[in-house]
Amino acid sequence: MIRTSTLPSRGAAVLLFGSLLVLGGCHRGATKDTIPTVQTQSQFDMTIKAYKSGQFLIDGAVLSALDTGSHFAYLKDTGRLPKTVLLVPSDDSGIRKQHLQYLARLQLDYGFVAYYDDGGKLARINPLETKARALEDYHAPVQESDEQKGKEAGSSPSDVPSGQPGGLPGGI
Repeated sequence: MIRTSTLPSRGAAVLLFGSLLVLGGCHRGATKDTIPTVQTQSQFDMTIKAYKSGQFLIDGAVLSALDTGSHFAYLKDTGRLPKTVLLVPSDDSGIRKQHLQYLARLQLDYGFVAYYDDGGKLARINPLETKARALEDYHAPVQESDEQKGKEAGSSPSDVPSGQPGGLPGGI
C-alpha cells in the first residue's frame, strides 16, 4: 500500500477550492449582454439620444415617447424599420431608467434590437428585465402668466358687471 503525505494532498485541495472561488467571482451573476465600445455608432441602423423627461432626440427633433412610437410606426409602414438601435446620452441629459423602459416597449412592439451606452460599454436592453413601460406623451409643466397668479377659480362680487344681477346676460 502506498502512503502519501497529507500535506501535499491538502495543499492541492486548497488550491483547487481557491481557483473555484476565483473563477466564480469573475462571473458575478451579470445578466447584461455587453459589447465593448470599440463598435461605433455607424455600425447601428439608427442612433437616438436620450433627452429630458423621458423624451428622445431623433435627427435633431425632440420627440415624446408616444411620438417616437409613431415615428417607428411610420418607418415600419415605409419599409425602413431599423434592425438595431443605439441609445446614447445627449448633451442635456443622460440615459435614465425611463428611457430604457420606453425603448424596451418600442423594442417589443417593432422587433428591433436596442443597445445603450452603459458607462463605456454597450449593453443590450432586455425588455423582460427592464419592465417595458407604456408609451406616454410629454406634458410640459404649466407656467402661470402674471394675470393668472393673482386670480382664483371663482369670481368675486367685484367681478360682476353693475346693473346685471348675478352677472348673467339680460339680468336673469
